[in-house]
Amino acid sequence: MSDATPIEERAAFDRIRYAQCWEDADILLEALNLGPDSVAVSIASAGDNSFAMLTRDVARVIAVDLSRPQLACLDLRQAAYRSLDHGEFLELYGARASDRRLGLYAACRAAMREDVHRAFWDQATDELEKRGFGGAGKFERYFRIFRTRLLPLVHSRRTIEALFESRDHAARERFYEERWNTLRWRLLFQVFFSRPVMGLLGRDKAFFDHVEGGPVAHLIARTRHALVELEPANNPYLSWILRGTFGDAMPLALREEHYETIRSRLDRLEWRLAPLEEAVDALGAEGVRPSAYNLSDIFEYMTPETSAGLLKRLAEAATPGARLAYWNMMAPRARPDALAHLLIPRNEIAAQLHHQDKAFFYSAFVVEETAP
Repeated sequence: MSDATPIEERAAFDRIRYAQCWEDADILLEALNLGPDSVAVSIASAGDNSFAMLTRDVARVIAVDLSRPQLACLDLRQAAYRSLDHGEFLELYGARASDRRLGLYAACRAAMREDVHRAFWDQATDELEKRGFGGAGKFERYFRIFRTRLLPLVHSRRTIEALFESRDHAARERFYEERWNTLRWRLLFQVFFSRPVMGLLGRDKAFFDHVEGGPVAHLIARTRHALVELEPANNPYLSWILRGTFGDAMPLALREEHYETIRSRLDRLEWRLAPLEEAVDALGAEGVRPSAYNLSDIFEYMTPETSAGLLKRLAEAATPGARLAYWNMMAPRARPDALAHLLIPRNEIAAQLHHQDKAFFYSAFVVEETAP
């Protein structure tokens, strides 16, 4: 297939790729500057960051995805928010140990909106029981292989737990250099996070079609940033990768202080199984112009020309001053000069937020704003 072939024709979307949102909602919400009148369009993925937007009292969130299993993740989350208390939600998610996940699933199953999503999870009850819905994706399996089979060959459980003890910057740097950054760690990193292994076990190979080189060099640098410049004890994404649990830190949408707020605003969230541009066009037909876009890392899977075309389409459909936020991992994407009349880069904001990004493996965070 040609490089211009849409990603939905180059990659399979018949299973859960991401059972969690592996993007930091804290920096996303800061970037988007959401308010009471905001209409936000959000790449659904597993749903976490779309629910996180409800904490900002937005008017509407429209979650969009090409994948039916990803929308099944979102539907089950919504049913769990509606039917379970916070502790039960964390158990069904897989963020807390549980021996009753099937009972919790039964308690919220009827609250799911779509029969096709109930059918999807009915045939995945083994996975739900073992890992919860937050552990049911291909990407989570990739990290599980790393954590359970390979990491123990490099670091002891004692060393891993010690990483998450609170320290000042100087102590974190010493710990990293003296105990963590061993030759075995570097060799493991070179192999497991190489492009071939990541394509086989983590992301779909088609997602690398527009990437030159491999991810290892920037991932090593960003991992050091997460372990030294940031506080590991406050990083739920790092904790899940290395320990299989969030520990005491939680992604924004899972924090207890936001639970009732999200539950009370569930009727403001809707979802659509469609390409992003079709969903935005449908909003336009309703006379609705988005004021915020959570674009995940969708441009990673497109040529520069296709990315520019989609950015133009999104900017033209949006309100003046609308914010767009998205991540780069290996394929650098941002507003081209040809769209300077439509989009204004907010590079200072983006750089500051990228420095804080707890989902540390992205090479860049991009924030842009539609022209007034």
